[in-house]
Amino acid sequence: MSDFPGWHGTTIIGVRRGGEVVVAGDGQVSLGQTVIKGSARKVRRLSPGGYDVVAGFAGSTADAFTLLERLETKLEATPGQLQRACVDLAKDWRTDKYLQKLEAMLIVTDGDQLYVITGAGDVLEPEHDIAAIGSGGNFALAAARGLAEKTDLSADDIARKAMSIAADICVYTNGNLTVEKIAKS
Repeated sequence: MSDFPGWHGTTIIGVRRGGEVVVAGDGQVSLGQTVIKGSARKVRRLSPGGYDVVAGFAGSTADAFTLLERLETKLEATPGQLQRACVDLAKDWRTDKYLQKLEAMLIVTDGDQLYVITGAGDVLEPEHDIAAIGSGGNFALAAARGLAEKTDLSADDIARKAMSIAADICVYTNGNLTVEKIAKS
């Protein structure tokens, strides 16, 4: 994939703990070195056919919305089968000439499973029940893993604290969070 300003624009984290998953994302939208907006919603709840899924995205907003629509279609075709829907989306993303140009990443969960989906055809289930993407993703991931290992904090508290740490370090991440929780079905 090419380098483009969209890769430097957000932080999304997913934390699974205590029977629930929390996905949190910051609100900053940057174009190069300019902050365009500070209150974007990059974490969404999808409910195709009454099956709740939470998704967070990093990268190009229009590309991410295209992927979210495709994921919703895959979920409608395979109700209750998040892994299959994610794999089908990743296959399409990897092989379709139009989708190959999309520059975004997704974290998705149904409250039980937690995946990172990439345009390289990856559907990754993270170790340690924590996934993070975006420019501040590694900062949030490191913070969350440390908090999960050494504290009894809830998934929500870990996600919020990790995002706060990432926002203090990454200039492309702010502290204006959207947080969605989902419990096991």
